[in-house]
Amino acid sequence: MEQAALGLGADLFGIADLEGARAFVADQGGAEVATYPRALAVGVVLPHAIVDRLPRRDQRQVAIDYLHHAYDVVNGRLDLIASGLGSVLQRMGHRALPIPASRRVDDDRLCGEFSHKLAAHLAGLGWIGKSCLLVTPQHGPRVRWATILTDAPVPAAGAPMEPRCGNCDRCVVACPAQAFTGRGFIAEEPRAVRFDARKCDEQFRAMTRNDPATAACGLCLYSCPYGQRASARLGAGA
Repeated sequence: MEQAALGLGADLFGIADLEGARAFVADQGGAEVATYPRALAVGVVLPHAIVDRLPRRDQRQVAIDYLHHAYDVVNGRLDLIASGLGSVLQRMGHRALPIPASRRVDDDRLCGEFSHKLAAHLAGLGWIGKSCLLVTPQHGPRVRWATILTDAPVPAAGAPMEPRCGNCDRCVVACPAQAFTGRGFIAEEPRAVRFDARKCDEQFRAMTRNDPATAACGLCLYSCPYGQRASARLGAGA
């Protein structure tokens, strides 16, 4: 499956065992979603040249480029990858449910049908940072994700990574909405102890009212040292 995912354009791929997270999955997406025992996590790395311009997001062209390439285009690519892998699994005789890369289904809790970060974390692709983003060792949080839920008996080889943020709080300080508390990830705790999603949403809505075409933030994404080091390596030709 990994070769199929990479062939379809994914940069990162992993398989998560959802058995231990069944209650969480059911609470967010419902009983039907929780019947799937496996999740295939696929990630696409964002263009560093686009992300690195985010401190200048008040410039119209910078914001438009970011929203187009780091949201619209990448999310479309992820949905095509997920759909393609779903078709492969179905041809093999298995159930497969591709989860959209970016679609909110619950406006009260501000969440999607399934947590892509959960799948990537359980697959061993990264850890949940203080920004509540999935942070990868190779690219930091500069990755967007999609998930394919399946009943295929594919082996889940990865294990969740322990947080590596340490004392770093750059994402917490950078957030203009002050939505992060700075508390590290603990699986048993609710998201609200780390992240006030309503503050983030209100910040975005305010930017949208001002100019929908330039409603971009992403400073938590930009500020993470892991992502900045990845960009620096690229600039050095590494």
